[in-house]
Amino acid sequence: MTESEIESRAERAMELFRQGFNCAQSVVAACADMFGIDEQTALCTAASFGGGIGRMRQTCGAACGMFILEGWRSGSAIAGDHEGKSRNYVRVQDLANRFKAENGSLICAELLGMAQVKADRSPEPEARTEQYYRKRPCVEMVGNAVRNFLSYDNQ
Repeated sequence: MTESEIESRAERAMELFRQGFNCAQSVVAACADMFGIDEQTALCTAASFGGGIGRMRQTCGAACGMFILEGWRSGSAIAGDHEGKSRNYVRVQDLANRFKAENGSLICAELLGMAQVKADRSPEPEARTEQYYRKRPCVEMVGNAVRNFLSYDNQ
């Protein structure tokens, strides 16, 4: 995949986030067609992972979206396939390490600069206002996750 194609998909993911989809949905939907998966299925698959998984501020939703994509790319669907599972886990750990090295953490609360995870665990999503986008690095995390995923095999 060319740098231009990678950047186009990263931009698509960032646009989906700006439209109001969560971070995981934006990452997954921007690349779903590569796996023959329609956008509706992709959006529903990733719906629960936004806000650090169900807005609990745990693992970053953009990173979770990247891991979902890696499951589609290298995951095994054979019961007892320990080698296949191991290969996938190696790739997921590599992607996680890259994301963490570039962004400082895999934890949503840390990426958002929250003092503690319990700071805001309400299931109610925040309104997407200009101020929301100014104070959050989520758009960049979404683009970064897509770039990391798509460039992984291009190293």
